[in-house]
Amino acid sequence: MGVCDQLEPKRVFHYFEEICGIPHGSGNMDEISNYCAEFAKDHRLQYHKDAYGNLILRKKASEGYEGAEPVIIQGHLDMVCEKESGVEIDFAKDGLELYVEGDFLRARGTTLGGDDGIAVAYALALLEDEALPHPPLEVVLTVDEEIGLLGAEKIDLSMLRGRKLLNLDSDEEGIFFVSCAGGLLMECRIPMAWAEKKGQCYEVKVLGLQGGHSGTEIQKERGNAIILLGRVLEALRKDAPFSIVSMKGGMMDNAIPREASCMILLEGVETRLQEAIARIRQELKQEYRRSDPGLELSCEEAGAGTKRALLADSQAKALFFLRMMPWGVQHMSAEIGGLVETSLNPGIMALGEEDFSVCSFIRSSVNSRKYEVAGRLSALTEFLGGTASASSDYPAWEYKADSPVQELMAAVYRDLFGKEPQIQAIHAGLECGIFSGKLEGLDCISFGPDNFDIHTPKEHLSISSTERVWRLILEFLKRSR
Repeated sequence: MGVCDQLEPKRVFHYFEEICGIPHGSGNMDEISNYCAEFAKDHRLQYHKDAYGNLILRKKASEGYEGAEPVIIQGHLDMVCEKESGVEIDFAKDGLELYVEGDFLRARGTTLGGDDGIAVAYALALLEDEALPHPPLEVVLTVDEEIGLLGAEKIDLSMLRGRKLLNLDSDEEGIFFVSCAGGLLMECRIPMAWAEKKGQCYEVKVLGLQGGHSGTEIQKERGNAIILLGRVLEALRKDAPFSIVSMKGGMMDNAIPREASCMILLEGVETRLQEAIARIRQELKQEYRRSDPGLELSCEEAGAGTKRALLADSQAKALFFLRMMPWGVQHMSAEIGGLVETSLNPGIMALGEEDFSVCSFIRSSVNSRKYEVAGRLSALTEFLGGTASASSDYPAWEYKADSPVQELMAAVYRDLFGKEPQIQAIHAGLECGIFSGKLEGLDCISFGPDNFDIHTPKEHLSISSTERVWRLILEFLKRSR
């Protein structure tokens, strides 16, 4: 018996559990894409799968809705793959281990992939059920959304007749998003030089951070492990001179990094190192006592001998970059109270054989400011003799005042639940912006069930909220004649 067999709505959770059993991290889309294509074949649906793995599945209207305008149901197939330290999983091959805890569905030690597996599950359950009243349905499932909306950029939507789109990629029930930020990925690389050095090795780690979504949670002042490690190393350098042997941090550019580590070769006395670590640990824990109470800083011996370590000039450049790079919230919206307008998240750091690299994701609802932040990163990198490259550049989704989809969805929500929904803009990337540029006159709304701590191993999806949003979708379709 499956973990989700007793959960309602049954078919939604049935498909969600099947999806969780299929590896579907960004860049690993073949199996999940093929699964959805086989579903279409089994249910005799019209479908198109492109060379990238994007899918469009089409279902004819139910009786009495033949003349209605089609409704597009949209979500993405990939998930962010994050895990707790010590958890053994190969995201390229292994499924997730689900379990129920009260009203929540979780995955043991890993992200759950409710972002956006629940959208796929909703879509498949809609397509399967022959008893539901609905207009023609056009389901669009994209690949590699989490690494820059790549599937949405590449998909050909010319076959779609619908101009009403329900994007099921939001994670707070009762909040309807009608605008979103654009995004840009920046990869900065600085050449490094090495030499053989002798000494005692120590591994310095920043860990225990909450992490989170680099868009929707960037304003919460949570610690960024990459930035904090740079601060720690700069402080240590003054008390206990060292050489860097290795350094890494973060797993995804769109997730606030929870851990970062550095292997150092100590040139001085260990006592001074441990004293400095204790002082810095106390400082950081005091600063982040509210926003990141689990923060820890560790320093452990890792053997002695001759190691390949950075030359002083290269090390200085890497630390200078970490200390001087912009990060976090850059601008708040002057038009919408409490909305982050522009932000930057350094998400992945690596020290390779030839260079030191940091991948950062920039978000902004103002294109000029997105490029201004990218320019600052480029200038800093080039000053240090490196190169910066931009990719995954996608536009913001602009607010549309006259929206029949928004009006109907709000009316359905009021009738079902007896309260007003919140209409908001979001500081995150949604595919609605790209789709609006491809389909003239497209009317979009983004919503979804409560799904907490996305992009972290603490992710948990509300079962009751999933059922309520299912009713919301069904009633919207029922009224879409």
